[in-house]
Amino acid sequence: MSIVVEGVSKLYGKQKALDNVSFEVKTGEIVGFLGPNGAGKSTMMKIITGFIPPASGRVLVNGLEVGTDNTDVKRQIGYLPENNPLYPEMYVREYLGYVASIYKTEKNSKKQIDRIIGLTGLAPEQNKQIGSLSKGYKQRVGLAQALIHNPAVLILDEATTGLDPNQIIEIRNLIKEAGKEKTVLLSTHIMQEVEAICERVIIIDHGVIMANEEKSRIYSLVNQSRQIIIVEFDKAVDSGQIAAINNTWNIRLIKNNTWQIESDTQEDIRPAIFNFAVSNNLTVLSLQKQQSNLEEVFRHLTS
Repeated sequence: MSIVVEGVSKLYGKQKALDNVSFEVKTGEIVGFLGPNGAGKSTMMKIITGFIPPASGRVLVNGLEVGTDNTDVKRQIGYLPENNPLYPEMYVREYLGYVASIYKTEKNSKKQIDRIIGLTGLAPEQNKQIGSLSKGYKQRVGLAQALIHNPAVLILDEATTGLDPNQIIEIRNLIKEAGKEKTVLLSTHIMQEVEAICERVIIIDHGVIMANEEKSRIYSLVNQSRQIIIVEFDKAVDSGQIAAINNTWNIRLIKNNTWQIESDTQEDIRPAIFNFAVSNNLTVLSLQKQQSNLEEVFRHLTS
């Protein structure tokens, strides 16, 4: 196991940020670590990386117990914190060389810096001051410093915060590439990101693990009898007419003549909607059943 968390609790005064948290992340996995603001995600990541100690419990990384003064463990970990602290007055290559020296990788540091600059797409900006870079390139520098010492484990806290859609895709691809060789624990609020790159999902709320499932199985945690149907008619109809269809509720007009209809029955209500259209001289332009998604699971477990 790359990361083993056993019974970890953390208190800030009387507030319990983590409550007997346990989970494992296997070697080579990319795991999404999700939760609302204040759920305990960043606290857990700081404990895993040895920045703060737990009140109780322990964390192992590659078989070594994490402690705030355990440099052997910290060499195993690459960490990109949420606020991505950088030295804006330093140049990109200079900064990466500085970080490499901290981890004592001087022997092949130039070769390693060149490799990481290529991997993270920093070549066009490598001789610029960090303070002059765009938000996207600063995030690349943050990833580069997390990778510079070739760690076995990557801990990424909100790696794509504040990026535009194109930058998000670029950073996502970098994480996927890194995940081919490393264990990755990724915290994010972007559900599409988790669905695109993660193999397993851990959801935490109020310091308690609410779910720890393979991505393919986590959708089963929501009510599978609940249906959401999106239907578009060729002309106007009011919600009172639609409400006459059996087993329908929460009927909402999305736009023009397109409606969202929810049902709690296991029986597919699309035939009933089609028959309703025929009876009311309406043409169905589109009719689809929405599948459960990660956002729905997240809301179900944390609301």
